[in-house]
Amino acid sequence: MTAPIKPPVGDELLAEIDRLRKERNAVILAHYYQTPDIQDLADYVGDSLQLSQMAAETDADVIAFCGVKFMADTAKILSPEKIVVLPDMDAGCSLEDSCPPEKFRKFREAHPDHIALTYINCSTEVKALSDIIVTSSSAEMILQQIPPEQKIIFGPDRHLGGYLSRKFNREMLLWPGVCIVHEAFSETELMKLKEQYPGAPIAAHPECPPSIIDHADYVGSTSGILQFAKTFPGDTLIVATEPHIIHQMEKALPEKNFIGAPGADGNCSCNICPYMALNTLEKLYVALRDLEPRIEIEEELRVKAKRSLDAMLAMASGTIGKGDLGKV
Repeated sequence: MTAPIKPPVGDELLAEIDRLRKERNAVILAHYYQTPDIQDLADYVGDSLQLSQMAAETDADVIAFCGVKFMADTAKILSPEKIVVLPDMDAGCSLEDSCPPEKFRKFREAHPDHIALTYINCSTEVKALSDIIVTSSSAEMILQQIPPEQKIIFGPDRHLGGYLSRKFNREMLLWPGVCIVHEAFSETELMKLKEQYPGAPIAAHPECPPSIIDHADYVGSTSGILQFAKTFPGDTLIVATEPHIIHQMEKALPEKNFIGAPGADGNCSCNICPYMALNTLEKLYVALRDLEPRIEIEEELRVKAKRSLDAMLAMASGTIGKGDLGKV
């Protein structure tokens, strides 16, 4: 067993992470909501599912996932033969926490004529209880493939579900979960910012409440917001999602000005995800050194959870038709 040696610091820490990455044949993944220092040393930076797919395609033996637990779980579901480590196992998600598997099971049993269209921000157990997983970037495409007469449960994010319901005039039973980060944005403070930058468009994540979405010029996933940042014609953009994505915007477009949407009092750091912030370079180093904390998923559960992910991937790629929905 490795002795509890303190991690190195500064440039030596970065060098040791790089050494361990090569020694372990590891791939380091960083979500857009990670701090810039982690993003800059990662092999891949992106959305949660996109990262898991990238990792599955590599010949790496180890996946070090700098994100939150449901993301690392998804990587393990798709790559069961690889070792998956998460720098801090307490890096959870308010949406996952809002949807305990047993309560979700009972909710499903109470509505047997509904299919469960479930946001990827949920536990492996809830994925196993679901019919189709969606991401914020695939949800619209998938919803449009489901026959209008088919009743739907959408969880765990009521804001994303509500946005889809309004946009497509589609009634759905919504699980009452919210993201604590996107819930924290203030309409009043956003309007003050809009007055300060009257020509600046607003890009918002669909996890935001309607009071924010209604003011947005663009609504989309983190990768969608990043793409919008690269294509909008102005020089200033107000960004209503976790502000660490701005790091990628500033790297790609240093000539433009990106402003994070404010929280309740205009100055709080409540728009920063506290779970994502638990990951640090020091914890990443220890995870690579010790190959712990490690994600483990019982095989029967993994296979059940993978079915709902496979259904999403098939529908997003257009390889499953409406008549096949009963088979997923």
